[in-house]
This record gives sequence, C-alpha cells and structure tokens, in this order.
Amino acid sequence: MLESPNMIRRVSQNIQLFLASNSPRRRELLALGGWDYRSLSPQVDETPMPDEAGVDYVMRLAKSKVDKAASMIGVGGVIVAADTTVIYNQIHEKTRILGKPGDRAEAAQMLRDLRGNTHQVHTAIAVLLSQNGTLWSDLCTTQVTMRKYSDAEIKAYIDTGDPLDKAGAYAIQHAGFHPVEQLEGCFANVMGLPLCHLTRFLAHCGITPQADIPHACQAALGYHCPVYHQILIEEL
Repeated sequence: MLESPNMIRRVSQNIQLFLASNSPRRRELLALGGWDYRSLSPQVDETPMPDEAGVDYVMRLAKSKVDKAASMIGVGGVIVAADTTVIYNQIHEKTRILGKPGDRAEAAQMLRDLRGNTHQVHTAIAVLLSQNGTLWSDLCTTQVTMRKYSDAEIKAYIDTGDPLDKAGAYAIQHAGFHPVEQLEGCFANVMGLPLCHLTRFLAHCGITPQADIPHACQAALGYHCPVYHQILIEEL
C-alpha cells in the first residue's frame, strides 16, 4: 500500500531526488510516478572496454554516472543513474554491444542487423544515497524480437532523426516506425528506465511514488506486463 500524499511530500522535502540523465524517455517514465526530482547531466566515456561483456558494460556505466553525479550536487540526496544498451548475438560472429549510432550509416546498419532477429536490451540502474554512500544496483533484461521492416522503412525512420540518440538505433515506442514484433519482459526497460526496479530502490530511501507504478506504466505504454509483481517483491 502506498503512503499518504502528505507523507510522500514530507519525505520528498527531506530527501532530494536527482536523475543523472538528460534522456527525455527517462524523464517521461519518471513522471509516471509523480516523483519530485532535479536533473543532472554527468558526462562519462561510454566506450566499451576490449572484450567487455554487455552486462558488465552497462553496470560499469551506470555506476560511473552515479559517481560523477554525486560529485556535482554538493548536497545530500538520492541519485538515480541508468544505462541502456542493445546486445546482439549474431550467428557465427561475436556478441555485439550496440550503443548509440555515430551517424546515419551506422544507424541503418544496426537496424538491418536487428531486422527479423531477437536481441537483448539491458538496462543497469544504480541508486546512491549520498549521505552515507549506500549504493543499490541491479540489471533488467528484456528479450526483443524485431519485425521484418523494409529498407524503405529504415530510410524513412532515419530521416526523422530519431535513431541517432538511441541504443540500437531505435525507439520501441516510435509511433511511425513500430520496429518491435514481440518482447518478453519489461517494456519500460527498453525505453531506458525499469520503473519497478527503481520503485523498489527508492522505497529503501523513504521515497515512494504518488501513483500505482504498475498500473500507470502499463496504461501509459499500452502493455500488459508479466513481470512487475515478481520484480517488486524481490529483495535488494
């Protein structure tokens, strides 16, 4: 059961919440919970290390972002950072980390590689209670199968400019492209912020949402989520 709005406001006044991200998708998702927060823009090097596994990569970047943000705020608070990447296991080739494409050509190649295939979207989330250095981190993974869109659809989508700031060069929620045929797991994770994981972490900091997160998330995204209950009851 959620706490009363008065209790939520009182706790929020005492503990400032920070989102260490400029992503409009993450801000959109965070708004579903009605949390009061400030945005930060930590800049970290997102280059994968040689032979770095996708899971290790996103966990490292989320931790780097939250640490960088902590050095920026100058006050106590709760800092949320996340990093999302696409992991593509191409037959007879090495597993590839697909981050944000560098240009239109790279975006087109990513979309052609993913077309008709299944990949994984990993989001690592890190939550730091800066007053005492307590850090919670977790990983959310969603299996995503892309539809067999045409080369013409790829070009039209790239012409919108949307793919150039997205891991894997696509947005699952894009109204014109609709690239995804099927997914298994958390939809919000593919957008960049698994809300049930975040809700669980923030509860340990005394920060609760002003909305029923599973209901608000499913209603906003138009998706029947099969995993939210299990995530919310998991122990940290």
